[in-house]
Amino acid sequence: MKPRHALLASVLLLATVAHAASPPPVAARNGMVVTAQQYATRVGVDVLERGGNAIDAAVAVGYALAVVYPAAGNLGGGGFMTLQLADGKRTFIDFRETAPLAATPTMYQDANGDVIPDLSTRGHLSVAVPGSVAGLEYARAKYGTLPRTKLIDPAIALAERGFVLDQGDVDILAEGTEDFRKDPATAAIFLRNGAPHAVGATLVQKDLARTLRAIRERGAGGFYKGPVAAALIASSRSGKGIITQADLDAYRVRELAPVECDYRGFHVVSAPPPSSGGVVLCQILGVLEAYPLGQYGWGSARAVHLEIEAMRRAYVDRNFLLGDPAFVRNPIEQLLDRKYTARIRASIDLEHAGDSASLSPGIATQEGTHTTHYSIADRFGNAVSVTYTLNDWFGARVTAAGTGMLLNNEMDDFTSKPGVPNLYGLVQGAQNRIEPGKRSLSSMTPTIVLRDGKPWMVVGTPGGSRIITATLLTLLNVIDYGMDIQEAVDAPRIHQQWLPDATLVETRALSPDTRAILESMGHKLAPPQPENHVAAILIGAPSRDGKPVGANKFYGALDPRRDTGLALGY
Repeated sequence: MKPRHALLASVLLLATVAHAASPPPVAARNGMVVTAQQYATRVGVDVLERGGNAIDAAVAVGYALAVVYPAAGNLGGGGFMTLQLADGKRTFIDFRETAPLAATPTMYQDANGDVIPDLSTRGHLSVAVPGSVAGLEYARAKYGTLPRTKLIDPAIALAERGFVLDQGDVDILAEGTEDFRKDPATAAIFLRNGAPHAVGATLVQKDLARTLRAIRERGAGGFYKGPVAAALIASSRSGKGIITQADLDAYRVRELAPVECDYRGFHVVSAPPPSSGGVVLCQILGVLEAYPLGQYGWGSARAVHLEIEAMRRAYVDRNFLLGDPAFVRNPIEQLLDRKYTARIRASIDLEHAGDSASLSPGIATQEGTHTTHYSIADRFGNAVSVTYTLNDWFGARVTAAGTGMLLNNEMDDFTSKPGVPNLYGLVQGAQNRIEPGKRSLSSMTPTIVLRDGKPWMVVGTPGGSRIITATLLTLLNVIDYGMDIQEAVDAPRIHQQWLPDATLVETRALSPDTRAILESMGHKLAPPQPENHVAAILIGAPSRDGKPVGANKFYGALDPRRDTGLALGY
């Protein structure tokens, strides 16, 4: 059968989700918290039950994850928070890490201009100025309702008394064992006599408890000044890093307008630059809205082909046109304009895969993996979507001695050299070059979707450059393919980011027939990278056109790909 006829034949068959039946979403009446670690989820739900709002819960969860999810939860990193408030206000809090004042565009290159392996990903020179504490305190002070002590005390207790490690916790910690052994301060916390902790062990973090108590007493000042700051600076100096007190003094949180767009009657609120997430998400949605994906069916060759091609083109623009808005002009209106997305559609061949090597940004440029996400919604009408990160698992894999705090390796998210791939394989341009005080381009995509002006979906995920596409596919699965929120999170995924040219495909994402059709069209398909961990909430009913289950209003879905988290409401 010719590719054209095979493709058309596949469209006539409504594809079904090729994975085991999902359990129903977790249902609750008054609020929902979904995080990657069960202790943190319980902390958030307790805050809601005690009358706090979703922002209070988000702050408490952020501090708790710094204790119980050391791979990505953090005080030594940074992130983003998208908020939809009960009064209708929509806003975005940027607490992304910044490049130290001594940073230079070529700091990771040798005398010949070649990028030095691992220099931007391991050790103190890879560390950017942390923003998490400043961000959490900013959100609490401006939008929360409870005092700091009530929100940080649960984290202090978890660090001081310890928490029991389950198999999922041990599995994640095991991934860092070899690097832990190279850093005495880290080994003292996460190893026991040089060996990984076992299931059932209690992980106690006394130094981290002291750091949290300093924040409890002095707020952000307890982190950016005084003994904690001095320990961070001393640790950086000892490891040939470049963070100084001037860097900590200069750090500022930014509150920005979110990126917003419409898709099939729903309103999407997402992350603006320095995140590329909202722009790329909205651009892909703008391209796909013209196609009846629901009629094609989930997993059909035509739907997957269109999703891949829309991803491919959006990532070209992402990698060369976006950056920190304090340093570069981001052409967001042009990238999301309907005339531009129509141009992208016109460039898609319905019968053949695109050629990444032949693509360039659609707008003239001016020259320019691991995270954790949590979703929270409360009974008052507030919704919060938070993604924060150390970048790679366990960041730079070094701890600031005496603080109990793992440090980020966020400098790798900058362009170490134009055209050279970073940790996630992204090939980026000079818009994202290293400059003092600059925030690196991110893929984090904390997103809230509105229905009739009210919060309807809260969603996000870790996963480096795959964050955007995992968030996108979750939206499509609910809006276009009729899945409930747990099915949408569970469904196997694909990912295309322009370069490398191959599309990453999870097991059972494509049937053998669909795979054969796509390959006959010229698509290069490859195995997946490590799993995302989507955390999502649907409000009102478990699916787009479903009905409430009893008196329940909130429906939480946790990604089953890692066994540490929990969706829980009350």
